[in-house]
Amino acid sequence: MHDALQRLFNVRRDEVVPVLLAMLFFFCVLTALMVLRPARDALGMQRGIEAVRWLFMGTALVTLLANPVFGWLVSRFRRMAFIGATYAFFALSLLAFHLLLVLAPAAVGEVSGQVFYVWFSVFNLFATMLFWALMADRFSLAQSKRFFALIAVGGTLGAVFGPWLASVLAEPLGTPSLLLVSIGFLALATLAAWGVARGRTGGTATEAPPEPAIIGGSAWAGLKAVFRSRYLLGIAGYVIVMTIMATLLYFTRLQMVAALGDDLDLRTAAFARIDLYTQLATLFLQAVVAGHLMRRLGVHVVLVLLPLTAALGFVGLAIVGSIAALIVFEAAFRAVQRALTRPARETLYVVVSREDKYKSKAFIDTFGYRGGDVIGAQVEGLLGRLGMGLAALASAAVPLALAWAVLGLWLGRAQRRLAATDEPRSAALHSDTDIHPDHTRSPS
Repeated sequence: MHDALQRLFNVRRDEVVPVLLAMLFFFCVLTALMVLRPARDALGMQRGIEAVRWLFMGTALVTLLANPVFGWLVSRFRRMAFIGATYAFFALSLLAFHLLLVLAPAAVGEVSGQVFYVWFSVFNLFATMLFWALMADRFSLAQSKRFFALIAVGGTLGAVFGPWLASVLAEPLGTPSLLLVSIGFLALATLAAWGVARGRTGGTATEAPPEPAIIGGSAWAGLKAVFRSRYLLGIAGYVIVMTIMATLLYFTRLQMVAALGDDLDLRTAAFARIDLYTQLATLFLQAVVAGHLMRRLGVHVVLVLLPLTAALGFVGLAIVGSIAALIVFEAAFRAVQRALTRPARETLYVVVSREDKYKSKAFIDTFGYRGGDVIGAQVEGLLGRLGMGLAALASAAVPLALAWAVLGLWLGRAQRRLAATDEPRSAALHSDTDIHPDHTRSPS
């Protein structure tokens, strides 16, 4: 039985505990986020779709301002100190929103709703970024290829459990109480993070590793490193294009579902089918397929799958133009993105220095996502104002997807060159595609 499970999930006996702790960590993070998402979406849509586009811009600005603050924490404190401080800040912010809703409900309006929308979007990015940064810091490249996708199952289960919990608790406890529930799961996530950081991750080690030294450096080091490194800049480009594609698909869904009519039940059924098919496909790919694909075919092949899915999906959507085609496309896109692309993309950080894992990754995973949101929202809005349909959207999306696929191939091969060196090092020191072993610096 053990051998069968090892072949199925790519996890050895001494790796079971750290993998389960990592899954618990991600489950708690996603539950804390998803239990609040319905409230975020309801508040953000108070002024219509056009207002959401501007909220994307506000979120991008806030994440840019927040990055040097996070960089300062990383530079001055040990790993678990800045991880705990970040989650504690968001927990205290949730407590403040809770007190506002309970003690001054009359003050809650469109402005405060938009503030919460932007705050939640920043919270979403930093919470998941910190999780994956710790994963890249604690597991080796070989381990990341084998079970990052399996670890992501914990997040998928949290993404399912959070909305269900919100639907069960919202009526008897009230919406403000959901914020307290989110705080509780953030506390559990911090405890699980401590277990991952302090425990063994398998292999021959018999003792827990010591807490690594303070990283040091400047608060802006992550931003500077991205623009000095082709490798990190390539990761940023991959994230931005991916987010543009996801945003184009998101607004296309809003427009096509809105065109079905004003029947709330009809719209709800369409969204429910998308979510159901997505979750089922994601769970299967994460648990069984993704780890084997990365180990046998390589990260570079996995990174190409989502761009190809996007290209084929937009072409099919332009040809068929039906809600059924949209459901199939979005379910396939989101399943490949969550189950295959996200774990593969996170392995790219395993081969860089600890400073880049936290500082550069924070910039890429926060501002890169929000920057892509802004670009995608504005492009979709421009095409809509010009009266262009799905064919015009596909003519813009397909060439971009092909360039995105080429970038994914390059990143996977660059990762292998970096992994061939003796130890993780700063990718920012490599200004070209040749990796020289003497271009190193201390990982601390």
